[in-house]
Amino acid sequence: MSDAPPIGVLLVNLGTPDAPDAPSVRRYLAEFLSDRRVVEIPQILWQPILRGVILPLRPKKSAHAYAQVWTDDGSPLAAITRAQTDALRAALGGPVRIAYAMRYGKPAIGPAIDALMAEGCDRILVAPLYPQYCAATTATVVDAVGAHLATLRHQPALRFLPPYHGDAAYLDALETSIRAELAALDFAPDILLASFHGMPERTRTLGDPYHDQCQSTAQRLAERLDRPIEVAFQSRFGRAKWLEPATDARLEELGREGRSVAIFAPGFSADCLETLEELAIRGKEQFAAAGGRQFAYLPCLNASAPGMAMLEALARRELAGWL
Repeated sequence: MSDAPPIGVLLVNLGTPDAPDAPSVRRYLAEFLSDRRVVEIPQILWQPILRGVILPLRPKKSAHAYAQVWTDDGSPLAAITRAQTDALRAALGGPVRIAYAMRYGKPAIGPAIDALMAEGCDRILVAPLYPQYCAATTATVVDAVGAHLATLRHQPALRFLPPYHGDAAYLDALETSIRAELAALDFAPDILLASFHGMPERTRTLGDPYHDQCQSTAQRLAERLDRPIEVAFQSRFGRAKWLEPATDARLEELGREGRSVAIFAPGFSADCLETLEELAIRGKEQFAAAGGRQFAYLPCLNASAPGMAMLEALARRELAGWL
């Protein structure tokens, strides 16, 4: 039996409020929207807007949206990330310890790293669950890990899972999942629409590769499925120009054209508010109100067999030389 210390794997997702109520949402938004990578407005200008306008008004509306998708196990994002953690633990086992954290909210990244180190892990793979790189997602995980390590005298060795927007394991999982979901529908959709989370157009002009990586994922998947895939961007916020086309606007256009649509969100590793409420509920309502015919939301990879095969393959590759 090896005396080598265990190896840690930390899955990291964006985050969620503790409960679907206004105080919990307010705490979550205050942390999330105070991140300088998420909102790149100078803080001296942004914080009065955040504290004086957004936090007093937005949490009640967002809490109502969260309440529509909340489960007996809590937030869908948290429940699914826990399920992914459990499944990866069962798949890797042995000398590997698996934990998860949220970039905003709980469980936080710092305590999760401390817990892995308390189990004896002096080598940790940090896995941001974002297929496409974006400074407002992937980079903030690296920021948070670095900030916590700056407080530690005894630091672990670290590796980070790179973005996997074009990785064969990711594309295999998407192809398998989407083929199965489409086969289960009682209609053949005219349009297959990939909805990615939006970002301000300014981030693209400053060099963020997110837009190009989203387009690359859709193009490679379209080649595998041998059918066109449209790309749109959801979750616009504020008055700045965002990446286009906007998902809600495109759904209304397709509705007016009387089309049938299957929409999916390949940039999300787990279903959450932005997929279950914004797309599957609100998007469907917007599409139908505009005159659309059939509509289907295809779920994220979540803890499905294809999704977990992908996560295991990515983890084993990044742990090479440690295992």
